Amino acid sequence: MNSPGLENILSLARGFMESRIFLTAAELDLFTLLAPAPLSVREIAERVNGNPRGLTVLLDALAAMGVLNKERDRYQCLPPVSCLLSRESPESILPMVMHMAHLWRRWSDLTRIVQRTDLTEKFESPHFDQDTLRAFIGAMHVIAKSLAPRIVASVGPHASRAFLDVGGAMGTYTLAFLEAVPEMKATLFDRPPVVEMARDFLGAAGVLDRVALVGGDFYRDELPGGHDLALLSAIIHQNSLEQNTALFRKVFRALVPGGRIVIRDHIMAPDRTSPKDGAIFAVNMLVGTPGGGTYTFDEVRESLEQAGFNRISLIQTGERMDGMVEAFKRT
Repeated sequence: MNSPGLENILSLARGFMESRIFLTAAELDLFTLLAPAPLSVREIAERVNGNPRGLTVLLDALAAMGVLNKERDRYQCLPPVSCLLSRESPESILPMVMHMAHLWRRWSDLTRIVQRTDLTEKFESPHFDQDTLRAFIGAMHVIAKSLAPRIVASVGPHASRAFLDVGGAMGTYTLAFLEAVPEMKATLFDRPPVVEMARDFLGAAGVLDRVALVGGDFYRDELPGGHDLALLSAIIHQNSLEQNTALFRKVFRALVPGGRIVIRDHIMAPDRTSPKDGAIFAVNMLVGTPGGGTYTFDEVRESLEQAGFNRISLIQTGERMDGMVEAFKRT
C-alpha cells in the first residue's frame, strides 16, 4: 500500500468541511425547499429565518459541490439530487442524512472517548418520535432494497419454508425472500412501533397473508420458534461479542433441527483494516454504543459455536456491509 502524499493528508484533515456544509443544508431542509422551483437568497432567507450573507456563502458552496444549481443568482435542487434529498420524494434518504447530522455531534467527542478509561459508560440513545422513526426506517428501506436481491441470491433460500427476519425493520428483506420463494412463509420480529410500519409496507406489497408480525425486544424476549432459516441483517455490529452470543442462542432455539442462521454485516479481515468501510463503522459503534463494533469471521464463528451452531462458513465478503456468514443448528 502506498503512503498518502501531502495532498491526500491535507484532504483527510479538511474532509469534514464539505460534510458540514452538506449537513447544515439538510438541517435547514434546503433540498426540500429548493426542489420545486429556483429561489433567490432573499426568498430562502425569509423561509428559513436565515442571514442573507451566511446563506449566500453556504448556497454558493453547495452549488460548487454540485448538489445545487445556481443560475442568475437563484438556486435550485434538481433531479436526481432532489429525488434523494427532498422530504417530499418517496425515494428520500433525507432522514438518514439527518441521522448523520446527529452522529456529527457524537463523533466530535471521539478524542475524549478514545482517552477515557471506561468504554462501557451508559450511552444516551437518540430519541425518535413516531414521524422521525417512520422516516428513518423508510430511508433504510430505500438503501436496502437495491441490496436485497443480491443478498437473497447469495443465501440460496429455495429449500426453506419458514423464514425469521430478526430486527426486520420495514420488511425489505422479508419481502425479497418471499418473492424468491413462493412457498415460503415468514415471521418478522422487531420493536412494536417498527412492526406497524412493516404491516403497512408488507400489506401494500400484498404478502401479509404469508407473514406473522411479532413485536418485541430481542435483548429481553425470546424469538418465535419453528423456523428453518433466520436472518440477522445489520444487527451484530450494535452488540458486544457477549450480546451476540446471547442473541445467537435465541436464534438457535427459534430454529428447527437443521435450520440455518445467516448473518449479514461487515465481516472484517483478521487485521481489521479491511473492508475500509467496516473499520470506519467500528468507530461509529465506538462513539454510539457501549459495546458494539465490527467483527472478524473468527469472532463471529466463536460466538456461533458457543451458541451451539456448527458448519459455520463465510459465504460472502463485501465492502457495503454485505459480508455474510452462515451456520446450522445440529440435527
